[in-house]
Amino acid sequence: MTLFDQLFFNSFNYYKNGTYKKKANTIAIVYITIVQASLLLVLGVFFAEFFHQMHVATMSATKAWVLYALASLILYFINWIQYSGKKRKIMNANQKKKSGYGVFTLWLIPVVAIFLAVIFMKVF
Repeated sequence: MTLFDQLFFNSFNYYKNGTYKKKANTIAIVYITIVQASLLLVLGVFFAEFFHQMHVATMSATKAWVLYALASLILYFINWIQYSGKKRKIMNANQKKKSGYGVFTLWLIPVVAIFLAVIFMKVF
């Protein structure tokens, strides 16, 4: 299992055992998409600022944000396909170790990634 699979199942199990039993899968899919999109944002901002300092004109900021939005939608679609069907049930059954991260730790990951992206935008 990859890191994203583990994060998905931790959030899924937390919300499944909590008050949102019927919406646990949807919340976990949105969560893993936010994590992946925030990491994509950090990488995108880093490379954009790097190329800006190297005086390489690749694309405008508007086109980059549109590309980021499209990539985020594609990530959501891929996660929805991957974690909504039979594959999720098989992976959930094969999950050997159930490490329990707290919901605060789980939601801290995308917050820190977005914070890093904002710092990269301000510093460079």
